[in-house]
Amino acid sequence: MTTLDQIDKERVPQHVAIIMDGNGRWAMKQQHERIFGHQNAFTAVRQAVEAAVQTGVKYLTLYTFSTENWNRPQAEVDGLMELLIKAVQEETKTLMDNNVRLSMIGDLQRIPERSRTMLEQCMAETAGNTAMTLVLALSYSSRWEIAEALKEICRQGLSPEAITEETLRQYLTTREYPDPDLLIRTGGEVRVSNFLLWQMAYTEFYFSEQLWPDFRHEDFYAAVAEYQSRQRRFGKTGAQVEAKKA
Repeated sequence: MTTLDQIDKERVPQHVAIIMDGNGRWAMKQQHERIFGHQNAFTAVRQAVEAAVQTGVKYLTLYTFSTENWNRPQAEVDGLMELLIKAVQEETKTLMDNNVRLSMIGDLQRIPERSRTMLEQCMAETAGNTAMTLVLALSYSSRWEIAEALKEICRQGLSPEAITEETLRQYLTTREYPDPDLLIRTGGEVRVSNFLLWQMAYTEFYFSEQLWPDFRHEDFYAAVAEYQSRQRRFGKTGAQVEAKKA
């Protein structure tokens, strides 16, 4: 029996977000350049997508490239953009086979035109898929997102009294998606790295020592199983949550 068999399909997180950390360290362990780790991350992405679909997750958001990542060595950035094109070319069939729709969030105007065109073509091809939405966070950071939302609110001329939490949510790049129920971070680090800060107010966190290129189906199932072992209270007492179930 696999961990998947032990998961309660009635209590699966609707939205899972993943910080895919550890590619560079994985490559250095293999005595290769950092880009080698990124090249070998595709298998983990494919397995995470397949596991999410098998589990019944409806939204999977992958922190693919942050706004801060533009500050990395130019050779690494250029390599990542080329890998992005390769990934889209190779993985579109996987998305179609799994009935997965591709979407993107972030400062996409900073993405090179060739890469952006390939991504937009994949989004168009998968637009009719309904099993799950895969969201790539590209050239994204939460502080950038919140600042852009506030700029747009100011442009709209809204009065301070008119602005609520829901108002701000409607100006975020994630307005089409529910907030993440579960965040998975690989690589042994225990921080959120400027990712979905507003949206993760009540997200459950799961930290894995596994370096991202080694992440597999079973690792995803283990995270979901751990999520299901927790009591989500959203500010209420445990007794109130249990009373509601009764």
